[in-house]
Amino acid sequence: MEWTGARYADGPTVEVRTWIDAPPERVWPLVSDIALMPELSDELRSAEWLDGATKPALGARFLGRSRHDALGEWSTTSYVVECAPARAFAWAVQDVAEPTALWRFGLRAERGGTELTEWVRMGPGSSGLSRAIERMPEKEQKIVFVRLREFERNMTATLDRIKRLAERN
Repeated sequence: MEWTGARYADGPTVEVRTWIDAPPERVWPLVSDIALMPELSDELRSAEWLDGATKPALGARFLGRSRHDALGEWSTTSYVVECAPARAFAWAVQDVAEPTALWRFGLRAERGGTELTEWVRMGPGSSGLSRAIERMPEKEQKIVFVRLREFERNMTATLDRIKRLAERN
């Protein structure tokens, strides 16, 4: 796990990685299947393609609904900003130019399998977290740190679930 930044405006990031005993071509359908993601994620409850899209493609949009004990429930529209089969799948949340977050799965053939990374950058667009920071600016670093740790824990669990599915097939 790697994470950087302590203030929301700095665009703090987290990255986790795992090695999967399966080729990238077997892992790709798992990381790019937004309908499967709610089963693999601790926060995402549902995801569906918009505008008639049925699969990942550059510029495609999807609606995600999430839930967090402290943050409540919310929905976001995400835009696919990178779609390279068996290599990378990334999306910007809410706005391509000023996303509330940017998420990315990276796949790389490694030692007869796949090195899979999941990466996220907070901001720069305003989100529920930035609104919490506005209410308690003196606690910004703690708020960001706690959320980064949650991301790290949830992303690690997601990669473990993807690994199990890919290695089972």
